[in-house]
Amino acid sequence: MSRTLSWSHALRMILVLALLGVAAFPIYWMLVTSLTSSSDLFAPKPHLLPDWSQAAVYGHAFSATAVATWLKNSAIVAFGTAGLSIVLAIFPAYVLSRYRMRAVAILGVALFVTQMLPEAMLVVPLYAIFGQLGLLNSLTGLILANTAFTVPVITLILKGAVDGVPIDIEEAASIDGCSRLGIVLTMVLPLVAPSLAAAAVIAFFHGWNEYVFAQTLISDQGLQTASVGLAGFVGELSTPMHTVMAIGLMYTLPAVIFYLFVQRYVVSGMTAGSVKG
Repeated sequence: MSRTLSWSHALRMILVLALLGVAAFPIYWMLVTSLTSSSDLFAPKPHLLPDWSQAAVYGHAFSATAVATWLKNSAIVAFGTAGLSIVLAIFPAYVLSRYRMRAVAILGVALFVTQMLPEAMLVVPLYAIFGQLGLLNSLTGLILANTAFTVPVITLILKGAVDGVPIDIEEAASIDGCSRLGIVLTMVLPLVAPSLAAAAVIAFFHGWNEYVFAQTLISDQGLQTASVGLAGFVGELSTPMHTVMAIGLMYTLPAVIFYLFVQRYVVSGMTAGSVKG
């Protein structure tokens, strides 16, 4: 019996390691490609190991491009989108969960319908509106545009989490004199913290990876995000692949590190509210 369990455990570990290898291989291949000279990129036999003698490409990428500025702008947009989305979504989520009225139902349907509209369809109207409001060439405007797309998704996620919070806790707090705002901030928010983390991850990655709005609403070179700056290396006649991969790796790693810090909350947050009672 113990031998059977040990074999089963070993097979599970092998499967997990294989899946981890598949997930991590693209990042590893970006590293290998970035450390491969231009003359060897299209060699008949691909290089499977990084050539560390080519590591100067990273220093060249920093000195010859504005990658540091791009990453800073992307971080500002991503964290701004995550923070603002959470602030704007928590109260609609609470209303959708706790109030049973026709207006609330219409609000829920409206939030769902917004997800059927692609970003490209709204670029021109947003450009015109932001031009009148003075939000073009502004990271604030880019954060607002991204937040408009993330708030409906986060609201529905948090609504499911609030559904799982027992109403008895709120009734007890109300009897003790706690206001509705106080109940939401001091009772509900701590109980749905895992879902808040999951929602923050979704909003962060949307702000970090977004390209259409960043390309359209930002024309100032000093305000470009990393997604736009990286796309600018793709030329009509040539593309410096090792430089692109070096910057792409620098663009990928911060998002991976952020996810590793919050990943333990994501699974529990995404499943919160799926089982009630």
